Amino acid sequence: MKSFDIHAIDEIIHGRLRLGIMAYLIGAGSADFNTLKQHLETTDGNLSVHLRKLEDARYVSIEKSFKDRKPRTEVRLTDEGRKAFISYLDSLTKLISQ
Repeated sequence: MKSFDIHAIDEIIHGRLRLGIMAYLIGAGSADFNTLKQHLETTDGNLSVHLRKLEDARYVSIEKSFKDRKPRTEVRLTDEGRKAFISYLDSLTKLISQ
């Protein structure tokens, strides 16, 4: 087996829920909090923690607003997040193709 740099795997994305968020957003572009929560089958608190980690890394942007007097949280994949996700997938491809 060729040498593989394990540090090439982005730890921010690699967590199950964060990977799910990124995978969903790469196709959808954006999603509201409840849609993500439903698709990822997780709790409000758990999703919030993982979104914060992705936001801190600048992989997603989060916009809070109100719609019909109800709070709405819209999550969007950033250009930096899109590049990081593609790089993450490339790293995994290199790992499994060795």
